[in-house]
Amino acid sequence: MRQIIKKALTKFSKLTPEQIHSLFISMAEDLDRLETMLDSYTDGILVCDAENNFVLVNKFLERVLPLLKRGEDPVKVWNIIADKEIAVFLKEALLSGDKVDEREFDIENHGINRLLAIRIFPLVKNFHVTGSLIQVADITEKRRKEARMRQIESLASLTTLAAGVAHEIKNPLGSISIHIQLLQKAFAKNEELYYLSHPEDKPDPNFTVGEKGPTAYFNMFHRYMDVINEEIKRLNNIVIDFLFAVRPMTLNMREANFNAFLQELAEFTSYELSDAQVDLELELDESIPLLDFDEQLMKQALLNLIQNAVAAMEGGGKITLRTEQKYNDVVLSVIDTGSGIPENILAKIFEPYFTTKERGSGLGLTLVFKIIREHGGEMDVTSKEGEGTCFTITFPMRQRDRYLLDSGENSERFAIEEVK
Repeated sequence: MRQIIKKALTKFSKLTPEQIHSLFISMAEDLDRLETMLDSYTDGILVCDAENNFVLVNKFLERVLPLLKRGEDPVKVWNIIADKEIAVFLKEALLSGDKVDEREFDIENHGINRLLAIRIFPLVKNFHVTGSLIQVADITEKRRKEARMRQIESLASLTTLAAGVAHEIKNPLGSISIHIQLLQKAFAKNEELYYLSHPEDKPDPNFTVGEKGPTAYFNMFHRYMDVINEEIKRLNNIVIDFLFAVRPMTLNMREANFNAFLQELAEFTSYELSDAQVDLELELDESIPLLDFDEQLMKQALLNLIQNAVAAMEGGGKITLRTEQKYNDVVLSVIDTGSGIPENILAKIFEPYFTTKERGSGLGLTLVFKIIREHGGEMDVTSKEGEGTCFTITFPMRQRDRYLLDSGENSERFAIEEVK
């Protein structure tokens, strides 16, 4: 088409009005196809001329990257970028003339956090640079999938250690616990015999402050043994959690009202949350369908999230459990007003053994992640330091409850017949 237009322009003075009209229609159709192609492209495209003045932009870029209003006058491309960090980057890269393979930026657009990858390519014609093409890709979901795959691989790698842990730690731990109990019984008998033969050393049950002599050593022994027993119990719980994390789960799935389940959970945790000065608020979408889930495992997963939220709100706060229906999914959000999770560790919190607690096993959120995955669900987390954290759990709806979406912009949902 371009060659035809060039040829027609060389003979423009000889064209009839009908031919000129036809030529402009063809050019308009060609431009329309080009705009449609650019707007249908799944990456953002922004083009500038050789002086770095804005030329054109496609619709995808306008959706993912906030732009400032621009008038009819030429404007440098970095002056229409709302995000200051990206604007500075584009200015430096374009003025230097260097090709940029890829640079990643975190931005917030309309309340949604996105991860964008930006590339810059020179536009070359007849061995001369005529401008630059800026390609912007939304890699948010790509990075999330990569993170999920790493989490799944981490869980899979644990299975190779399960048998060794069970034999090398759990069994000796049980033996240690038994012999500690025998040692305590033997010491208690020895203590009893000592006081029978030395009644003058027997302590006054109503006065223990400042005790000296044998009584002080007896008490010291009991304190040390209590610490040992506590640590044995903690190690045993870590081993149990570990084995639970690597063994295949047997789910007792049954159809139930998920909102009613959450209301029971709220009642179950009410006393604990009240003591911690934490309010639990339910925002339940009554239109969500019945779900198939294992109540015991789901309760364990959500209790873990609630307890973590309480730990992040020293001095009180609010936890919100919110359900809603989004297309073919039921979404549960667990939102707290706690201290938040630092951005540099946010991607690691589901990894086995990663913990910020002094006495944590690092398996709590790993177990939560596994339970959700066993239910066919997905789990994401967003957080801001000083504001709070939101865990988003997405459950796929049963086939008979799914909805078909119209392809228009203002899509309406139409129920489809149950698939047997």
